[in-house]
Amino acid sequence: MKSKSIIIFLLILLIVGTGVFVALEGINIGKFEIEPINKSINLGLDLEGGVYVVLEAKSDASGEELKKKMTEAKAIIDQRVNGLGVTEPIITIEGEDRIRIELPGLKDTQEAFDMIGKTAELQFINSEGEVIVSGKNVKNSEPVYIEQQTTGKNVPVVSLEFDSEGAKLFKEGTEKAMANPVGEGRIISIVLDDEVISAPAVNDVITDGSATIEGNFTIEEATELSTLIKAGALPIEMEEVQASEIGPSLGLTSLDKSVYAASIGIILIFLFMIGFYRLPGLIADISLTIYILIVLATLVSLNATLTLPGIAGLILSIGMAVDANVVIFERIKEEIRLGKSIRSSVDAGFKNALSTVVDSNITTLIAGIVLFNFGTGPIKGFAVTLIIGIITSMITALFITRLLLKLVINMKITKNTKMFGA
Repeated sequence: MKSKSIIIFLLILLIVGTGVFVALEGINIGKFEIEPINKSINLGLDLEGGVYVVLEAKSDASGEELKKKMTEAKAIIDQRVNGLGVTEPIITIEGEDRIRIELPGLKDTQEAFDMIGKTAELQFINSEGEVIVSGKNVKNSEPVYIEQQTTGKNVPVVSLEFDSEGAKLFKEGTEKAMANPVGEGRIISIVLDDEVISAPAVNDVITDGSATIEGNFTIEEATELSTLIKAGALPIEMEEVQASEIGPSLGLTSLDKSVYAASIGIILIFLFMIGFYRLPGLIADISLTIYILIVLATLVSLNATLTLPGIAGLILSIGMAVDANVVIFERIKEEIRLGKSIRSSVDAGFKNALSTVVDSNITTLIAGIVLFNFGTGPIKGFAVTLIIGIITSMITALFITRLLLKLVINMKITKNTKMFGA
């Protein structure tokens, strides 16, 4: 029994030590690779730097109508942002008529607004001013190169593919244009947000439901226009009311200071637990290390974004994990002072502390869930790490700490109650 407990305890220490090493340094064995935690976890705008933009709806709509349009606008902006290649953008509706977009890693505020703030209403208009077909009938759009007839050079354009309805309308529009004599009557203007991009003349009836937009584009401009058209027009006009850039140096400074403060706090907690509770305090420190590893691994697996408020939530949940251990250890000390054996005191201590630990964590968990559901941006980041931390802290305090304590008792290292803080 003693030797078995020693082997299990040492094996747990080996696993924890390996976990700490991998979290700090990463590991690479052949094709198997785990990056260190500082490279694996996504950093938010306040840590990585980037751009945030707040857009406000300009509409007389209200109530459910406004809510529907804002939800549609958010979905369309989300598709547009994907075209920017931004890692883990955060897009949230604030209040009734505002959308906040956070784009970590992006450097240009104007680039962000040009992509996400345009209404992007695409129309094909004939010489009589009639709209033949609109962007809502576009099934697909992508940037391609075609050979320019006048120069023979390959130039970037935007290729469009209409849906069945759009193909029919476009065919009818080109048939009508071809009925006119050569000249302005055959021109179909391609208009985006009331701006004429190009005005080609129709040379034949187009029946295959496809078209191209030419306009002396660079490939980047063609890609941006393609993304805008593919995502669709915003259902409501949006105006930029707030925008800001956060430099990466400022974000990294904040991260370094936060990690430094967290490290000092954790070290002080570890020393306090050992100094005040002796052997159980050492066990609690091992459990807290396991706790931190589990939380970080969960954040990485969920592809969550870590922000400064998120770090605050993580540190707060560490404090709550320590609080759970303190409650349990105080119950154990009370049982030892009543003359019970160490083994019996540990069992009774966990049993008596169970309801207190669960109740205190459940109330905080409820607060975290409320913050997640009703909060926005950084508040949600705080709520996510808090919720993950609370759930993990209950697991480590009630199960892992208990397992480690029982292993230590079975190892019969000491029977001195002072080593258990009594």
